[in-house]
Amino acid sequence: MESYVKLIRTLLASLALASIGVAASASAAEYDVDGVHSSVIFKVRHNGVAPFYGRFNKVNGTFSFDAANATAAKLSFQIDVDSIFTAEKKRDDHLKSPDFFNAKQFPTITFTSRAVKAGAKPDTYTVDGDLTVRGVTKPISIELTKTGQGKNPMGGESIGFEGTFVLNRLDYGVSYAPDGLGRDVTVIVAVEGIKKG
Repeated sequence: MESYVKLIRTLLASLALASIGVAASASAAEYDVDGVHSSVIFKVRHNGVAPFYGRFNKVNGTFSFDAANATAAKLSFQIDVDSIFTAEKKRDDHLKSPDFFNAKQFPTITFTSRAVKAGAKPDTYTVDGDLTVRGVTKPISIELTKTGQGKNPMGGESIGFEGTFVLNRLDYGVSYAPDGLGRDVTVIVAVEGIKKG
């Protein structure tokens, strides 16, 4: 009889923990990426002399977030390759060509999270996921910092994150001028989300 009681107590405890997990997951707020106020900036060294910066002007996506349960967070992000901008049309057109991003065949760069965990410092998070460039998918890890949260002028709620990561462009088939341009590309992502509903 005693063992039976212990079994019942164990089952009830397990159910309680499961219900807590479900409640925490259900409380994660859903957000749409505000493409007008989000940025994707990249930096690459030119001729071994100086870093050069560019950006993508069109980004979108969705994510969920609950500060009390970071592991429940999810992120899906898309970048329009044709929106690449370096303030020089000839260079932009070259970057869209098969020498670089091949925008016609691969019009979108995507990132989808697989796991999220809270960082050692407040409002920091490690996001592991899959980045796809030119049809090549590789796992990456991004360290994100929550930069702010509050009401926006439209009466809704907004939240912001910023992170930086480095990738080897040759891993994704962007191999033009391997000696003239740096292989490592630093990417800075600043995302503002608008809470759904």
